[in-house]
Amino acid sequence: MTDQRGTDGDDVIEVDQTDSRTPWPFIAAAVVAVIVVVGIVLGGLLSPAEKNVTEADRIAAAVRNYADARGHSDLTPPPGVACDGFDEGKSSLAAQLGGLETGKTVEITKIENPMVDGDRAKATVTTEVNGKAATATWNLTRSGDGWLICG
Repeated sequence: MTDQRGTDGDDVIEVDQTDSRTPWPFIAAAVVAVIVVVGIVLGGLLSPAEKNVTEADRIAAAVRNYADARGHSDLTPPPGVACDGFDEGKSSLAAQLGGLETGKTVEITKIENPMVDGDRAKATVTTEVNGKAATATWNLTRSGDGWLICG
């Protein structure tokens, strides 16, 4: 047997580089990543988030939109939040706001018992204006996919 020594007396280590590397693990990982992304996209298209919104959520949104618009609009009722022919003076907020006055912040503190009966709904709403709370039953009517305040 022959000893191979380098010029400085160290042993020479032979490295066998005949192993061939394959790209298959990288290709498999890329395919799995593409499948996951396609699954997420299809899931979003077939079950969009707006289909997961309940009627109670839509009623709560209508109540909050009306209260916010009512506190900031000089128009009574504010466009797009109340039914045609809605009498603002008879609303539960009119007493709290001091008539048709605007510019006061209306805070919705609680929305309870939303009940839907076809195209009509009711909810018990607690509002707070200038630190004074009041609870009343609000009536709503369906308008497309949403609701409008009607009393």
